[in-house]
Amino acid sequence: MDEGSKERALEPRVKPTGDKSGRGPRLREIPLRLIIPNLVTVLAICAGLSGIRMAIDGQFPKAVAMLLIAAFLDGVDGRLARLLKASSKFGEQMDSLADVVNFGIAPALVAYTYLLNDGGTLGWIAALTYAIAAALRLARFNVMADRKRKASWQGEYFVGVPAPLGAIIVLLPVYLGFLGMELGRGVALVSAAYTVLIGFLLISRLPVWSGKSLGFTVRRDFALPMMLVAVLSVALLFAYTWHVMIAGSVLYLLSLPLGARAWHRKYGTLVMEDDTEDDEDDGQPRKNRLDLDI
Repeated sequence: MDEGSKERALEPRVKPTGDKSGRGPRLREIPLRLIIPNLVTVLAICAGLSGIRMAIDGQFPKAVAMLLIAAFLDGVDGRLARLLKASSKFGEQMDSLADVVNFGIAPALVAYTYLLNDGGTLGWIAALTYAIAAALRLARFNVMADRKRKASWQGEYFVGVPAPLGAIIVLLPVYLGFLGMELGRGVALVSAAYTVLIGFLLISRLPVWSGKSLGFTVRRDFALPMMLVAVLSVALLFAYTWHVMIAGSVLYLLSLPLGARAWHRKYGTLVMEDDTEDDEDDGQPRKNRLDLDI
C-alpha cells in the first residue's frame, strides 16, 4: 500500500447529511415580539444622544425636547415588554444602560452647556456630581430589583427620587432660562448648587411616594372627567411647554416632604434604614428597613 492510500485510510469518515445547501448549523430564530421592546430602548438612547448633540449645536429647546422623548420611551419599553411577555435579562441590561445615558449623562451635559458653564469649574463639578449620582441611583435600583426578598413598601415608595423624574426636575433652571431668566455667573452658581441638591436626592434614602398603590381602576363617574383632564394636560403641555414643566417640577419638589411625612406616620422614621441581623431573628425583617449591599 503506497503512502497516498495510507493517508486516505486514516482520514475520518464523515457521515453524509441530507442538507445539500452547504450551510452551517441553523441559528435559533428570535420572535419579533422579543425585539420590539429592545428597539424602543435603542430609540430612547438615540433620543438622549441626539439631545446632547443639539445642545452642543446651541439648539437647547430641541435638546430638552429630545430628553423628554427619551423619558417617554423609557416609560413605554418596560410596559411594552410586560404586555408582549418579552421581558429578558438582555432587555433589563439595555434599559439600565439607557437610563444612565438619558437620565444621567444627557441632562448633566445639556444643563452644563446651557448655563452651568458660566460657573466655571464649579459648574462642571455640579454636572459631574449629578451624572455620577444618577449612575449610583440606578445601580442601587438594580441591586434591589435582584433581591429575592422584597419589602412590602416597595410597591408604594421609591428609595430616593427616581432617575427619570430627577432628570426632569434638574433642568428646572433651563426651563426658567427659556422663559427669559437672565443668565450669568450668579445664576450659574445657584443652578450648580441646585443640581448638586438634586443629585443628593437621587442617592438619598428619602421615601418618595411612587403612586403605584393607586391601582388601575377608577369609579365609573370619574372616568369621563379623568379623560377630560388628561386631554387638557396634554394640550397645555404642547401649548405652554416650559410653563407646564416648571409647574410640574415645583409641585413634585413640594410633594417630597408630604411623602416623607406619610412614611413617618406609618413607620415612625423619616428615612429608610438598613437591615440588621438583630431585626431578622424571627425571619421577618421590619417592614420599614432597606435591604441593600451599600
